[in-house]
Amino acid sequence: MSNSSGDADALIHILYIDDDEGLALLMQKNLLRRGFSVEWAESGAAGLARLGEGGIDAVVLDHVLAGETGLDILPCITAMTDPPVIYATGSDDTSIAVAALKAGADDYMLKGISADYFDLLAAALEQALERTRFRRETAQAQEVIRQQRDLAEMLLAEVNHRIANSLGLVGALIRMQSSMTTDQVAIDALHETQMRINAIASVHRRLYTNRQVGSVQVDEYLNSLLTELETSMRDDKRPHRIVLTAQPVNLATDKVITLGLIVSELVTNAFKYAYPDSVPGEIRVIVDQTDDALRVIVEDDGAGFDPSSPARGTGLGTRILTAMAASLKSDFAYDPGHDGTKATLVFSLHEGK
Repeated sequence: MSNSSGDADALIHILYIDDDEGLALLMQKNLLRRGFSVEWAESGAAGLARLGEGGIDAVVLDHVLAGETGLDILPCITAMTDPPVIYATGSDDTSIAVAALKAGADDYMLKGISADYFDLLAAALEQALERTRFRRETAQAQEVIRQQRDLAEMLLAEVNHRIANSLGLVGALIRMQSSMTTDQVAIDALHETQMRINAIASVHRRLYTNRQVGSVQVDEYLNSLLTELETSMRDDKRPHRIVLTAQPVNLATDKVITLGLIVSELVTNAFKYAYPDSVPGEIRVIVDQTDDALRVIVEDDGAGFDPSSPARGTGLGTRILTAMAASLKSDFAYDPGHDGTKATLVFSLHEGK
């Protein structure tokens, strides 16, 4: 039977590896009627060589070959080429089929010479080719998704980097402004504003440096924030230490920013008011997870604090605490029985709760 070049190109190209030339000719004749062009390779080496040239859509591999079995060369085929392999065997020993499938064959067939056998083989080849197309398209789609995700993460990291730099610049401008002011109240207010900005900037710096998307590990973030806060506030008048005990809990970015502002306010208040001037004291920040909630405690052993008493400063810090605690839908309270000041914040780890 002859075919035009266009007809040949439309056929599905099959490589049949078998040492039986008569069966190979029968395979070529019967599969051609079903839309397949069959090339014959009489040995494993010849089959591997032909596959290396390309242009093969699928492989039918016989089990019994001269001096070897199909299982000997099947791993080489699956390692070097993409076309699916149908494993053909004249034995009804299921262990052969299992071994072939484990080695990478897409399907297996019991060999025959009847029309029904070639119908089943053609159907198996079509199904194997469809599965291969699906796997290939899925892999391509996943690669596109991966590339888009990597690009989005890179862009988001750049955004966080620029936000952190911009907030750092704002903080530097505030620091310059405070250095040109002699009013101590104004200096203190500017300093506190700078620390609030730094609490937000620290989140974006961590998102940028760790290439995180959407969440921050609370213990690492608070350790960085409190180290900067202690360095900024500690002097001869306030020789205090901040001690952090925190579990490694991941928290959504917006909640981390809010938490950072709350902790920053509470620690700043403790630095300013808990202990007498020049008397060292300890300020403890404790973060632990209880069921589906996060509990944050900021405490000291100082003079204590009455929430009902008038604000010592402008009252802005108290208003910030109230607003931030409300945005977290949290329970926020001071412990009146604590020897010193102890503030506890509890909020859900789940979004929207």
